[in-house]
Amino acid sequence: MQVCCIDNFVVLILARFFGNGEKDSMERVFDFEQPIIEVDRKINDLKKSSQDTSVDLSKQIEDLEKTRDELKQKIYGSLTPWQRVQIARHPQRPYSADYIKLIFKDFVELHGDRVFGDDRAILGGIATIDDTQVMVIGHQKGRDVEENVVRNFGMAYPEGYRKAMRLMKLAEKFSRPVITFIDTPGAYPGIAAEERGQAEAIAKNLRDMSCLKVPIVSVVIGEGGSGGALGIGISNKILSLENSYYSVISPEGCAAILFKDASKAPEAAYAMKITAKDLLNLKIIDEIIKEPLGGAHHNPGKTAINLKSALNKYIGQYKSKSSKEIVHERYLRFRNIGVYEKVKLYNNAIVKNSFKKQEKMIKNK
Repeated sequence: MQVCCIDNFVVLILARFFGNGEKDSMERVFDFEQPIIEVDRKINDLKKSSQDTSVDLSKQIEDLEKTRDELKQKIYGSLTPWQRVQIARHPQRPYSADYIKLIFKDFVELHGDRVFGDDRAILGGIATIDDTQVMVIGHQKGRDVEENVVRNFGMAYPEGYRKAMRLMKLAEKFSRPVITFIDTPGAYPGIAAEERGQAEAIAKNLRDMSCLKVPIVSVVIGEGGSGGALGIGISNKILSLENSYYSVISPEGCAAILFKDASKAPEAAYAMKITAKDLLNLKIIDEIIKEPLGGAHHNPGKTAINLKSALNKYIGQYKSKSSKEIVHERYLRFRNIGVYEKVKLYNNAIVKNSFKKQEKMIKNK
């Protein structure tokens, strides 16, 4: 009874955070977009007036459209980290299921972890991208409250991560590359998840993904929250959509801990370096995938074309590589994260020698 109460409480809180249904999703406009919306309204009013009165207002409409396009370039070309976080959470943003429909063909969804049950927060199955057979796995959120309850707002239970690993092992058995779409606020933190071994399930995925003998390409398509993201993100290549974020904690959580004030999330987002551009500079990700002006939800088809091109490029790189080379590259990728160049020569020599010894050990295994 206690578990049910806690679960329902979390659902209610998240319902308020994500919105209350499709109507709310369609009307979601951010504060920084208001100037664009105002110009759009004026354009629509002029068009309506022109139709009703048969007066030629094309010059005024053209001028306003030019103003709107300039505003879009100015606003979307200089977004703050917090504004990008807001776009990453937009309820109309394409989810894993949307990209699967747009990019892949012959998708067959697979269910269950063969231990407890089927977690709908993780979507996965076999598919084909052009002529390459792959295993595709991703977090999946809902479009309204009812679906979000079923999908648990994209926050997976342990059985979700066990399902993901089962599908990855299946891909390994049949030598299929693995593609994962990351889009979660984090793994579900409730009592039921802890009772079923949330930490153990994620830890096993980190261990087993690091040794998987087929290439793994991950894409952060929205939110990349903490261990919930890492649970399907130990990959050879990590890509990120332009308006996604990838972080150990949400900006609100960071602000609540460090500043004792969750309302300081914009300042925390800036300090945390969580945007795609920051992540590329820090070598956490390998490439930024362009989105249409204003975010992927403005043109999912164009975003999917850009994403498909990147996936094909990276999958193609591994066709001639052995399983040993694939595993070793993945190991080196994560070993190199956080390495700083500016150290004393003596210490640097020790670090390099230690690193070479570890590389040799891995190669000999």
